[in-house]
Amino acid sequence: MANTAHLFKIGLVSISDRASSGVYEDKGIPALRDWLSAALITTFETEVRLIPDEQTEIEQTLIDLADHSGCHLILTTGGTGPARRDVTPEATLAVADKELPGFGEQMRRISLEFVPTAILSRQVAVVRGSTLILNLPGQPKSIKETLEGLKDEAGKSIVPGIFAAVPYCIDLIGGPYVETQETVVKAFRPKSAQRPPAQ
Repeated sequence: MANTAHLFKIGLVSISDRASSGVYEDKGIPALRDWLSAALITTFETEVRLIPDEQTEIEQTLIDLADHSGCHLILTTGGTGPARRDVTPEATLAVADKELPGFGEQMRRISLEFVPTAILSRQVAVVRGSTLILNLPGQPKSIKETLEGLKDEAGKSIVPGIFAAVPYCIDLIGGPYVETQETVVKAFRPKSAQRPPAQ
Protein backbone atom coordinates (compact mmCIF):
# COMPACT_ATOMS: atom_id res chain seq x y z
CA MET A 1 0.00 0.00 0.00
CA ALA A 2 1.30 3.48 -0.90
CA ASN A 3 2.38 5.71 1.96
CA THR A 4 0.08 8.74 1.83
CA ALA A 5 0.99 10.09 5.27
CA HIS A 6 2.58 13.22 3.80
CA LEU A 7 0.09 13.76 0.96
CA PHE A 8 -2.04 16.82 1.68
CA LYS A 9 -5.60 15.55 1.88
CA ILE A 10 -8.54 17.95 1.80
CA GLY A 11 -12.20 17.17 2.48
CA LEU A 12 -14.71 19.31 0.57
CA VAL A 13 -18.23 19.28 1.99
CA SER A 14 -21.14 21.14 0.39
CA ILE A 15 -24.12 21.37 2.71
CA SER A 16 -27.42 22.11 0.96
CA ASP A 17 -30.85 20.51 1.05
CA ARG A 18 -31.64 21.51 -2.53
CA ALA A 19 -28.27 20.74 -4.14
CA SER A 20 -28.01 17.38 -2.38
CA SER A 21 -31.49 16.41 -3.62
CA GLY A 22 -30.70 17.48 -7.21
CA VAL A 23 -32.97 20.56 -7.31
CA TYR A 24 -30.02 22.62 -8.53
CA GLU A 25 -26.37 22.10 -9.30
CA ASP A 26 -23.89 22.50 -6.47
CA LYS A 27 -21.46 25.36 -7.12
CA GLY A 28 -19.53 25.32 -3.86
CA ILE A 29 -17.33 22.27 -4.47
CA PRO A 30 -16.30 23.28 -8.03
CA ALA A 31 -15.43 26.77 -6.71
CA LEU A 32 -13.31 25.27 -3.92
CA ARG A 33 -11.51 22.90 -6.29
CA ASP A 34 -10.75 25.70 -8.76
CA TRP A 35 -9.40 27.97 -6.05
CA LEU A 36 -7.25 25.27 -4.43
CA SER A 37 -5.81 24.28 -7.82
CA ALA A 38 -4.75 27.90 -8.40
CA ALA A 39 -3.54 28.57 -4.85
CA LEU A 40 -1.56 25.47 -3.87
CA ILE A 41 1.93 24.45 -4.94
CA THR A 42 1.75 21.39 -2.70
CA THR A 43 0.23 18.30 -4.34
CA PHE A 44 -3.14 17.49 -2.81
CA GLU A 45 -6.08 15.17 -3.21
CA THR A 46 -9.70 15.77 -2.29
CA GLU A 47 -12.55 13.78 -0.80
CA VAL A 48 -15.93 15.24 -1.72
CA ARG A 49 -19.32 15.04 0.01
CA LEU A 50 -22.64 16.68 -0.96
CA ILE A 51 -25.09 16.41 1.94
CA PRO A 52 -28.32 17.98 3.26
CA ASP A 53 -28.64 20.44 6.13
CA GLU A 54 -29.00 17.73 8.79
CA GLN A 55 -26.87 18.19 11.88
CA THR A 56 -26.34 14.48 12.56
CA GLU A 57 -25.28 13.83 8.96
CA ILE A 58 -22.91 16.82 8.95
CA GLU A 59 -21.31 15.64 12.20
CA GLN A 60 -20.90 12.08 10.88
CA THR A 61 -19.40 13.37 7.62
CA LEU A 62 -16.85 15.56 9.43
CA ILE A 63 -15.88 12.72 11.77
CA ASP A 64 -15.51 10.31 8.85
CA LEU A 65 -13.32 12.70 6.83
CA ALA A 66 -11.15 13.59 9.82
CA ASP A 67 -10.83 10.27 11.62
CA HIS A 68 -11.15 7.67 8.87
CA SER A 69 -10.19 9.38 5.60
CA GLY A 70 -7.27 11.20 7.23
CA CYS A 71 -8.03 14.67 5.87
CA HIS A 72 -5.67 17.37 7.15
CA LEU A 73 -8.09 20.13 6.14
CA ILE A 74 -11.88 20.08 5.72
CA LEU A 75 -13.64 22.97 3.99
CA THR A 76 -17.42 23.17 4.30
CA THR A 77 -19.63 25.47 2.28
CA GLY A 78 -23.21 26.41 3.09
CA GLY A 79 -25.51 26.28 6.09
CA THR A 80 -23.96 29.06 8.20
CA GLY A 81 -26.75 31.66 8.24
CA PRO A 82 -29.50 32.26 10.82
CA ALA A 83 -32.23 30.24 9.05
CA ARG A 84 -33.78 27.31 10.90
CA ARG A 85 -32.09 24.72 8.64
CA ASP A 86 -28.63 26.34 8.91
CA VAL A 87 -26.85 24.05 11.37
CA THR A 88 -23.31 23.73 9.96
CA PRO A 89 -21.66 25.70 12.83
CA GLU A 90 -23.51 23.64 15.47
CA ALA A 91 -22.38 20.39 13.83
CA THR A 92 -18.80 21.65 13.47
CA LEU A 93 -18.56 22.73 17.11
CA ALA A 94 -20.07 19.41 18.23
CA VAL A 95 -17.14 17.45 16.76
CA ALA A 96 -14.41 19.90 17.81
CA ASP A 97 -11.52 19.52 20.21
CA LYS A 98 -10.66 23.24 19.96
CA GLU A 99 -12.32 26.32 18.46
CA LEU A 100 -10.28 28.93 16.55
CA PRO A 101 -12.47 32.08 16.73
CA GLY A 102 -10.07 34.27 14.70
CA PHE A 103 -11.02 32.56 11.44
CA GLY A 104 -14.72 33.39 11.80
CA GLU A 105 -13.92 36.95 12.84
CA GLN A 106 -11.75 37.47 9.75
CA MET A 107 -14.32 35.91 7.41
CA ARG A 108 -16.97 38.33 8.62
CA ARG A 109 -14.52 41.23 8.37
CA ILE A 110 -13.85 40.41 4.71
CA SER A 111 -17.54 40.00 3.87
CA LEU A 112 -18.43 43.28 5.59
CA GLU A 113 -16.42 45.06 2.90
CA PHE A 114 -19.24 44.05 0.53
CA VAL A 115 -22.52 43.51 2.41
CA PRO A 116 -23.87 44.62 5.81
CA THR A 117 -25.59 41.24 6.17
CA ALA A 118 -22.15 39.65 6.75
CA ILE A 119 -22.91 40.03 10.46
CA LEU A 120 -25.53 37.29 10.03
CA SER A 121 -22.83 34.77 9.13
CA ARG A 122 -21.95 32.24 11.81
CA GLN A 123 -18.91 30.54 10.24
CA VAL A 124 -16.59 28.81 12.69
CA ALA A 125 -13.22 27.06 12.54
CA VAL A 126 -12.15 24.18 14.74
CA VAL A 127 -9.47 21.56 15.23
CA ARG A 128 -10.44 17.91 15.59
CA GLY A 129 -7.40 15.78 16.35
CA SER A 130 -4.93 16.75 13.61
CA THR A 131 -7.59 18.12 11.23
CA LEU A 132 -8.48 21.78 10.66
CA ILE A 133 -12.17 22.31 9.79
CA LEU A 134 -13.30 25.63 8.28
CA ASN A 135 -16.86 26.73 7.52
CA LEU A 136 -16.93 28.87 4.36
CA PRO A 137 -19.71 30.87 2.67
CA GLY A 138 -21.89 29.25 0.02
CA GLN A 139 -21.36 31.57 -2.95
CA PRO A 140 -18.31 31.02 -5.23
CA LYS A 141 -17.40 34.73 -5.25
CA SER A 142 -17.55 34.86 -1.43
CA ILE A 143 -15.52 31.64 -1.13
CA LYS A 144 -12.71 33.18 -3.20
CA GLU A 145 -12.78 36.49 -1.30
CA THR A 146 -12.77 34.74 2.07
CA LEU A 147 -9.84 32.45 1.26
CA GLU A 148 -7.78 34.91 -0.75
CA GLY A 149 -8.57 38.26 0.88
CA LEU A 150 -8.95 41.62 -0.80
CA LYS A 151 -6.30 43.27 -2.97
CA ASP A 152 -5.93 46.68 -4.58
CA GLU A 153 -5.47 47.19 -8.32
CA ALA A 154 -1.72 46.64 -7.98
CA GLY A 155 -2.29 43.28 -6.30
CA LYS A 156 -1.28 44.48 -2.83
CA SER A 157 -3.21 42.90 0.05
CA ILE A 158 -5.75 45.22 1.69
CA VAL A 159 -7.48 42.66 3.92
CA PRO A 160 -5.72 39.29 4.41
CA GLY A 161 -7.60 36.15 3.44
CA ILE A 162 -7.96 33.37 5.96
CA PHE A 163 -5.93 30.85 3.93
CA ALA A 164 -2.75 32.81 4.70
CA ALA A 165 -2.91 31.29 8.21
CA VAL A 166 -3.95 27.76 7.19
CA PRO A 167 -0.54 26.21 6.32
CA TYR A 168 1.05 27.24 9.63
CA CYS A 169 -2.00 26.03 11.54
CA ILE A 170 -1.65 22.65 9.80
CA ASP A 171 2.04 22.63 10.80
CA LEU A 172 1.09 23.20 14.44
CA ILE A 173 -1.46 20.38 14.55
CA GLY A 174 0.89 17.85 12.96
CA GLY A 175 0.01 17.94 9.28
CA PRO A 176 2.17 18.19 6.13
CA TYR A 177 4.13 21.29 5.11
CA VAL A 178 1.83 23.15 2.70
CA GLU A 179 3.09 25.75 0.20
CA THR A 180 1.03 28.29 -1.72
CA GLN A 181 1.28 30.36 -4.88
CA GLU A 182 2.18 33.77 -3.46
CA THR A 183 0.44 35.58 -6.33
CA VAL A 184 -2.85 34.07 -5.10
CA VAL A 185 -2.31 33.95 -1.34
CA LYS A 186 0.94 34.15 0.58
CA ALA A 187 1.17 31.68 3.45
CA PHE A 188 2.50 33.29 6.60
CA ARG A 189 4.88 31.45 8.91
CA PRO A 190 7.33 32.72 11.53
CA LYS A 191 10.91 32.57 10.22
CA SER A 192 11.70 29.67 12.53
CA ALA A 193 8.97 27.57 10.85
CA GLN A 194 9.91 28.32 7.23
CA ARG A 195 11.60 25.81 4.91
CA PRO A 196 13.38 26.45 1.61
CA PRO A 197 10.91 26.61 -1.32
CA ALA A 198 10.15 23.31 -3.04
CA GLN A 199 12.01 22.86 -6.33
